[in-house]
Amino acid sequence: MTQTGRYQDLPLEEVIGDRFGRYSKYIIQDRALPDARDGLKPVQRRILFAMFQEGNTNDKPFRKSAKTVGNVIGNYHPHGDSSVYEAMVRLSQDWKLRHMLVEMHGNNGSMDGDSPAAMRYTEARLSAISHELLRDLNKGTVDYIPNFDDSDHEPVVLPARFPNLLVNGSTGISAGYATDIPPHALHEALDAVLMRIENPAATVDELMTVIKGPDFPTGAIIQGVDGIKKAYETGKGKIVVRSKTEIETIKGGKQQIVITEIPYEINKANLVKRIDEQRHDDKRLDGIADVRDESDRTGLRIVIEMKKEVDAHGILQFLFKNTDLQITYNFNMIAIHNRRPTMMTLPLMLDSYINHQKEVVTRRTAFDLKKAKERLHIVAGLMKALSILDDVIRTIRASKDKRDAKTNIMTAFDFSEAQAEAIVSLQLYRLTNTDITELQQEEEALNLLVRQLENILAKEFVLLNVIKKELLEVRKVFAEPRKSTIENEIEEIKVTLNVLIPSEEVIVTISKEGYIKRTSVRSFNASNGQDFAMKESDYLLYQESINMQHHLLLFTSKGNYIYQPVHELPDIRWKDLGQHISSIVPLDTNETIIHVLGIGSFDQDLCVLTASKLGQIKRSLLSDYVVQRYTRPINTMNLKKEDELLFVSLVSPSDEVMMTTYYSYSVRFSLDEVPITGLKTGGVKGISLKELDYVVSVNVVPQNTKSDLILITHRGAVKKMSLHEIEPGGRAKRGVVTLRELKTNAHRVFAVVLTEKNEALEIVTDKGNKEVIQTNTIRASDRYSNGSLVIDAEKDGQLVRVRKQPTEPQ
Repeated sequence: MTQTGRYQDLPLEEVIGDRFGRYSKYIIQDRALPDARDGLKPVQRRILFAMFQEGNTNDKPFRKSAKTVGNVIGNYHPHGDSSVYEAMVRLSQDWKLRHMLVEMHGNNGSMDGDSPAAMRYTEARLSAISHELLRDLNKGTVDYIPNFDDSDHEPVVLPARFPNLLVNGSTGISAGYATDIPPHALHEALDAVLMRIENPAATVDELMTVIKGPDFPTGAIIQGVDGIKKAYETGKGKIVVRSKTEIETIKGGKQQIVITEIPYEINKANLVKRIDEQRHDDKRLDGIADVRDESDRTGLRIVIEMKKEVDAHGILQFLFKNTDLQITYNFNMIAIHNRRPTMMTLPLMLDSYINHQKEVVTRRTAFDLKKAKERLHIVAGLMKALSILDDVIRTIRASKDKRDAKTNIMTAFDFSEAQAEAIVSLQLYRLTNTDITELQQEEEALNLLVRQLENILAKEFVLLNVIKKELLEVRKVFAEPRKSTIENEIEEIKVTLNVLIPSEEVIVTISKEGYIKRTSVRSFNASNGQDFAMKESDYLLYQESINMQHHLLLFTSKGNYIYQPVHELPDIRWKDLGQHISSIVPLDTNETIIHVLGIGSFDQDLCVLTASKLGQIKRSLLSDYVVQRYTRPINTMNLKKEDELLFVSLVSPSDEVMMTTYYSYSVRFSLDEVPITGLKTGGVKGISLKELDYVVSVNVVPQNTKSDLILITHRGAVKKMSLHEIEPGGRAKRGVVTLRELKTNAHRVFAVVLTEKNEALEIVTDKGNKEVIQTNTIRASDRYSNGSLVIDAEKDGQLVRVRKQPTEPQ
């Protein structure tokens, strides 16, 4: 302590720990979590109690909400008016509570998340079922505690003539605890209570014969009985809540999805907005023509209209998976039980409620018994007074005042204080002979009532029968049919591309410099396949008519591949340049596309063969190339730093492969020599290279092929030779020479192409010169010759590419 005595020197962690501990205890016990007995949080209980005390009940006119809020804040709940009003509004919203506890006139919000009108505009009163929560409150059924300023008293809990925690559920977040208890059908919850009263050892399986599962005020479809059972057994469980939908056929043969019920606590406006955003942003939802909210006072209705010939079932499955049309609801059934936050199982909830009802009915019975005995005592005194009426009157007349009269008749006739008070307070008209009959009848009725009440207190089974009778009365008056449908199994969502994406042929083009686009057949035909937009230095690497539902595999020089669904490519006119691949998938510096495969199905019994410049070769299953995430290039061949990917092809098990090097060495071997490995391996050695040599061409040789080999040298010579000149052998060999070695200016291999009859080769130089050669005009040579010069590399330019061109059949 300091000299002033105003400060304390305490460790910070001790102060913080103490203060936060007290704060946590408060918000756990007295703010965010419901009581297991009446299912109410303190603010809800105080709102209902304040309205009850003010006589703002369902048999009276509505009263301004602001008056109730002011009363609650002033007497019981010293917090902000908005928090009290929001709690009060929630009690009146039929999409939040299974049975509303407050009735409200005016705008009390909406499923779209609209705010309610200000409390000065709305009016409210207790609902009829709230009366069952508050019934017998004035009969000493529950304990009262002082309010925050000790000026009044408030109940610790309400009598609760029905299990409100189960019926209306609860949600809340506290310090270290959160609760999510779903609402249930009133009649099912009461039936479960009755079963547990009849059989205190009833199991969850037995209880679930009457309480099937949650029943949300917004309806919808609940899937997963196993999740419900687990939640009832442990307090935690998971179910799927799915919107109620129908698919209708409208004019023009189009379909539309109509949604009439959505999951609990989902904002309808946000849901509609999200579906509409998905339609604009996701190319897979091109089939949706329009999304409309057609809800009105008759009920909820969201319409998703399809384009012509689009199957609504596939779109619906996609929306179930990617929007709040279907959600997962997680039970977390925590409530305050014996002043502690407790994970509540279904049996514990029921037992807690039943024990509460036993106490309520016992205390009410004791209260009624006390009142009955007091009245019986008075009736006995009145009957005795009437039998000696004249003497009593004389004694009273002779008295000085009321106090003296009471003393005199108590002394003279042996009346108790209470009896004497009742006698001297009698009105003269009661002093007639006929009243004795009424008193005798009242005495009989009171004696019968006393016996009944004492019987209730003495025998537990009689007490339980009273509880059961009262629960059945509530069930009879307030039971409503279920709103939610329960299905045993959680239905697996199957989203198939062929349903979401129209089966439509498009033209896909990819240039060597990486410009890619998808063009409609209409745009292609309008240009007659001419006027293709491309840079002068660029050329087409790939041009195919391909289905929108198919995929592309784009292989790069650094041993990677890009997985690209066709429908996700930008739709660009034939005459426009296209989009660079780097704006779709990031590529490294100097990484270029070398080959493209169009894949209709990855289920084919085929492999992808890849080979590198330094002679590595590998084979991987086509099915391994399917990926779920494809925002970056994926490794397909693990290359050394100085190596690069040279060749890619789809191959079948019966094929052979031929590799040719710059120094004209060639090997030919069966694909059986190349083991099938995963994507991230480096492969095996395909050909043994001399120093400074490297692979320039790889050709897949189909079984029983009659193709010829066309060899083009770097000096512009072309040679045709039979494939039989290169005999099949094993891999990793040096191979055989396919050119005659010259002492000066020797020919080196630029490319080797496997050709059929009636095919043409286009040879292009860096000076833009092109030479087209018909392969059937070339005379075959042996492998030790150098062929004939077609292009003079010194004069026409260095060769940059050789491309095979199909020609018209003869």
